[in-house]
Amino acid sequence: MSSSFSAEAERNLLAARRSGARLAAIQALYQMEQTEQSARSVIADFMEDRLGLNDEGEPVEEADPDIFKSIVAGVVERQEAIDAAIMKRLASGWKLERLDATSRAILRAAVYELVAEISLPSQIILDEYVSIAHAFFEGAEPRFINGLLDAVSRDVRAG
Repeated sequence: MSSSFSAEAERNLLAARRSGARLAAIQALYQMEQTEQSARSVIADFMEDRLGLNDEGEPVEEADPDIFKSIVAGVVERQEAIDAAIMKRLASGWKLERLDATSRAILRAAVYELVAEISLPSQIILDEYVSIAHAFFEGAEPRFINGLLDAVSRDVRAG
C-alpha cells in the first residue's frame, strides 16, 4: 500500500518541480526581454537567488533546475523558428510585438517544449502553459494562448 502511495507522491513531486521550472523560465524570459540581459546572466541570477520563489519572494514548490535551464536556453537558441511558428498562427497583420510580454514568454516556452520535448504529449504541455496563463491573466488571454498553442501544436507535431 505505501509503495503505491510513494510512487504517486513521487510523480506529483516531479510534476510540481516541472511546473515550477516552467514558471521560472517564463519569468526569466520576461526579465531578459525587459532588461536585455543575456540568457546566461539571467539563468545564473535565477539559480543563485530566485529559483523556487514566487513574485513575492516566498518559496514555492521546488523547481527543477535542469528543466528551467533547458527551456530558457532552448528558447534563446531557437527563438527565430519559435517566433515564426507563433507568427504563422497570429491573425493576419498581427505582429508578435503586439502581444503582452508575459504572453510572448509563455508562448515561446510552450512552443519550445512542443518542438524539443517530443516524448511529452502535446496536451500535457498545453495544459501546463494554459494553467500558467491563468495565473497571470483573467479574461480572454488564457483562451487566446490555448487556441494559439493548440494550432501551433498541430503544425509542429504533424503526423
